[in-house]
Formats: sequence, C-alpha cells, structure tokens
Amino acid sequence: MDQKLTMLVSPIGPTLVRLAAPNILSMLVLLVTLVLEAWFIGQLGTIPLAGLALAFPMFMLMMMLSAGSIGGAITGAVAKKLGAGDIPKAQELALHSLLLSLVLAFISSLIFLSAGKWIYTLLGGRGLVLQQALLYSDFFFSGCFSIWLSTALAAIVRATGNMKVAAIGVIAGFIVQAVFSGIFIFGLGPIPSLGITGAAVGAVLGFSVAAIIHLYFLSRNCKELPLIFKGIKITLLPIMDILRVGGLSAVNPFCSWATVVLIGAFMADYGVDVLAGYGIGARLEFLLIPLIFGFGAASTVMVGTHFGADKIDRAHKVGWTAAYYSAVIAGLIGLLVAFFPHLWANLFSDAETVRVACGAYLKIAGPFYAFFALGLCLYFASQGAGRVFWPVLAVALRFVIVLCGAIAVSRMQQPSIELFFVFIALGMVAQGVLTGLSIYLGAWRTKTK
Repeated sequence: MDQKLTMLVSPIGPTLVRLAAPNILSMLVLLVTLVLEAWFIGQLGTIPLAGLALAFPMFMLMMMLSAGSIGGAITGAVAKKLGAGDIPKAQELALHSLLLSLVLAFISSLIFLSAGKWIYTLLGGRGLVLQQALLYSDFFFSGCFSIWLSTALAAIVRATGNMKVAAIGVIAGFIVQAVFSGIFIFGLGPIPSLGITGAAVGAVLGFSVAAIIHLYFLSRNCKELPLIFKGIKITLLPIMDILRVGGLSAVNPFCSWATVVLIGAFMADYGVDVLAGYGIGARLEFLLIPLIFGFGAASTVMVGTHFGADKIDRAHKVGWTAAYYSAVIAGLIGLLVAFFPHLWANLFSDAETVRVACGAYLKIAGPFYAFFALGLCLYFASQGAGRVFWPVLAVALRFVIVLCGAIAVSRMQQPSIELFFVFIALGMVAQGVLTGLSIYLGAWRTKTK
C-alpha cells in the first residue's frame, strides 16, 4: 500500500502515531541538542547565558518561520497535489519552494546583520550581554541559508509521507550541531575556543548536513516525488500559492516570538539574573514547539492529502486527533515542571536568583501548556487545509493580551515578575480556545480559491 492510500484509508490514530513518531524522535534530539547548547553556554557564566536569552529567540524565530510557517505551507501545498495525483504540479511547487527559501534566507540575513545591534538593544541588551548576543547572532545569520534550505527540503520530504527519511536527516544534523557546538564553544586541540559563537557555528554545520541528506534523497531515491530542476518554468504563481498560506502563517511565529521577547525586555529591568532565569523558563516553551511539531507536521501532511482527495470530514478527525495527542503530552510536561521547576532550572544555572525567576515562570505558565499545544497543533493542521486565518488571529490575540497585561503591570508602583507571567498564561488559554472553537464551528469548510 503506497503512502497516499495509507493516509486515506488506514485508522487515523495509529497512522498519525506512525507518521509522527519519527518527527517526535527528531524533535526530542533537537530538545537534547538545545539543552546541551544552553548547558555549554551556562558553563561560561551568567552573562553569556543572558546573551543567549536575547539571541536564542531569534534562532527559534528562524526555525518557526522556515520549518513551521513556510515549511508547513510547502508541506500542505505539495501534499494536496500528491493527494490529487498531480505529480508534475507537485514537482513545480517543490522547486519553487526552494527558490523562495533562498530569497527569504537572504532577507533574514540582511536584516539581522545590518540591524542586529539595534534590535537587541531595543530588547534590553546592554554592555557585555549585548556583546555576547551579537557574537552568536552575527555568525548564525551569516549562515542562515543552511536552515532555510534544510527545512524546505525536509518539508518536501514530509509531504511525500517519508517521515523516517525526513527524521534521519534532521537527527543527523542535530547530532552534528550538538557535537560541534561543544567543540567550538570550549575548543579542542588545534580548534580555538569561540565561546558563545561556537554554538552558532555548530547550528550552521548541523543544518548544512541535514540539507545535503534531504537533497540527496529527493534527487536520487524518492519514488513519490522525484525532485527535478530541468524543464520547469520559473513563474510567480507557485510561489504565490505557497505564500498565500505561508505568509499569513508567518504571523504565528512572529507573535509567539514577540510575546517572549516582549516579556524579556521587561525582565531586563529586573537585572541580568532575572533575565537569564526568564530566558531559561521561556526556552522550555520554545522547545515545546518542535515537540508539538511532531504531531503537527504529520497532521499537515494527512490533512493536506485528505483535502486533495476531497475527504474533508475525515480531515477534521485527523486534525483533532493530532491536537489531542499534542495537548496531552505538553500538558503533562507543563504540570511536571510546574510542580518541580528545579528539574529544569537546575540544569542551567547554580545562581539562586536565576533559579527563582525560572521557577516562578514555570509554576504559573506550565499548567497551561496544554492550551498552547492544542492551538499550535491545530494551526499546523490548518496549513494542510489551506485555511489558517483563525489560528493566526488566535495567536495575535494571545500577543495582545500579553502586551496589554505587561504594560498594565509595568505601570504599577511595585510590579512583581509573577504578574507578567499570569498574562502569559491567559494568552495561552485564549489561543487554544479561539483556535479550537473556530475549527469546530466550520473554519475549514469555507471555500478558498
């Protein structure tokens, strides 16, 4: 039974788990890699750790834009064409998606290399903390082409249903990132210690390896969608087809990123230790996104394939099943760290002030991670349906709640950091509830061109 037929007729739950399992495994490797990276930086001291707290959201923004927004749109669009049996159109979309990714990589690099100092200063970076953030950011964005190409190629592979292949490339890249981050951060033999810059070097190398693996598979071994570069006319129509969903989807990671960095800017006023502690806590929220992406990417492929085959009712069941699975996993993690925040905080710092700030965040936000996961997974599924307006509106509402709450708290005479975190939790609830209600009430049944 081929991949398309399997997704259309096999039981939804087991099929989702089978498709999601390689994604989840690769995302777990990512979690370990990023935890190791933060631990490595933590050994350098609180100032580099605070610098990473400023720069890391930019790394995750690129990840969410390239893999989540544009990557999800690529997967959904290609899966729809494959679901309808139109392989030439799928090949056309695949090639144009790579060209689009190169353009977006250039834009990303240009913005952060030319305005990085201004951006990090605006976010509260000062003195040595700002210097450390720029040491990481400048190298990372010099090589961000590797991330955009890697995630685009992985998105195409996932659209074909070859989740194991996509996972192999991603895992290999993250292993390379983990190993070489440590080597370049601390130095080894003739390799000098680069400090925080070494983490960026490891990331660029890792994504480059993943891109090579995915490109080789699509060019040589992919039966469902052989990637071809000759005979396809370059036009704007396929790119616009991707951007129609991906462009609107980009609001989601920008709002998620802005929510974290907004609170980070306020935390900077409380000192380096509090900023570092909040950065460690918020890092867990960022790391949940790749984990949710495990089921989210599987639902994007399955929902897209079902929409291409005009099986809309079953597509709804796929989306809700994936969202429930994600909510349960994220909810359990959130409850664990809420009751035992030291399990997370103690991994990165032995400074008591840092641990207290991190613990305060996790105790308040952790119990509501299930709502965050529900809304985010349904957002990924909506990319497969090609209908992302309501999930994007929901994450925008989340940002507005956090923004208004943070401004209100900052104007108090003696504002506590816990009040900032309360509004983060309220935003998560609003995002999950609005996204779920919109799809339940028929957001996927509206007609699109």
